[in-house]
Amino acid sequence: MVQPLTPASTKLSVRGLVVRRGPRTILDVPELAVGSGEVLAIVGPNGAGKTTLVLQMALLERPEVGAVFFEDQTVRGRELTLRRRMAVVFQEPLLLDRPALANVEAGLRLRGVGRKERRERALRWLGRFGVEQLARRSSRTLSGGEAQRVSLARAFALEPEVLFLDEPFSALDTPTRAAIIDDLAAVLAETQTTTVLVTHDHDEAARLGHRVAVMIGGRIRQIGQPSDVFGAPADEHVAAFVGVETMAPAKVISRGGGLVVLRAGSHDIEAVDAGVFQRALVCLRPEEVGIAAPGDHEADSSVRNRLQGRVARVLRTGADARVEIDCGFPVIARITRRSLDELGIEPGSPVVATFKATAVHLIPR
Repeated sequence: MVQPLTPASTKLSVRGLVVRRGPRTILDVPELAVGSGEVLAIVGPNGAGKTTLVLQMALLERPEVGAVFFEDQTVRGRELTLRRRMAVVFQEPLLLDRPALANVEAGLRLRGVGRKERRERALRWLGRFGVEQLARRSSRTLSGGEAQRVSLARAFALEPEVLFLDEPFSALDTPTRAAIIDDLAAVLAETQTTTVLVTHDHDEAARLGHRVAVMIGGRIRQIGQPSDVFGAPADEHVAAFVGVETMAPAKVISRGGGLVVLRAGSHDIEAVDAGVFQRALVCLRPEEVGIAAPGDHEADSSVRNRLQGRVARVLRTGADARVEIDCGFPVIARITRRSLDELGIEPGSPVVATFKATAVHLIPR
């Protein structure tokens, strides 16, 4: 995860932005600002409006309602000039049917950069992204990962003040994506390029973003540092998107010593007290939930919560298994296949769902 950033100034912002397609509101963003040198990761499900927001901020579409500001000045009438200070990388590399080097030089040629400087910058950025040896190769012969590295080199060769990345790695396999993200993280740290990254991948957002904005239904539901957004979702919609699979309504029955006890169904659940409220949604990530055999009280003595239930479903996924436990409400656990086999877990098995008080996130209701 990148270090938190305190930007000296705002580089790009939108205010009162509304986009409609017929009767449907695609985008409704009252305010959003990106600090100078900041990487803002925008995450959300398909159809959330992420790409539409990028097209507006990158000045590729003109807003019907609201305005875009560059360094606190309206962009109106300056779109073409400002677009030359930006670069965009899409999911598809969109390379010309020419050698990799010519692709990286293309934008520089359009901006009037001389031949010698053009060549030097193109080769330098191809090298920075580890594909200098492919300079003479036709773009048609490149793999997906190689093509996206060339696309990134082309964008950075322009030395943009603002870079937009619209799901650039979603079509790549996991090892290729991880390697490119590592290189990109290093380049962003080195150049301090103001960046807006659109992704549906939580790990990618946390790895690259100084802040993360969660967009659902055309609206930004939460924005903050990755640890805050993924660890303390603001509402049940954000919680569901960021991977919280157990959500149970509960009411407070006691408080004391920094802990709160809530009643969810027939179970009492201890959690860290997070404020003044009487009802809340108890939220748990599946990786925070363990499973023990009934009567096994020696399994992790630090666990404050032990809910008896029965296994409703088991889904084996690679080396892990997703187990749904009926505790009067569904509790989802993710455990190793080895643990699953050792415990002899199968649908109908009586088990105990275990989790620490610190694992519980509460959303006041």
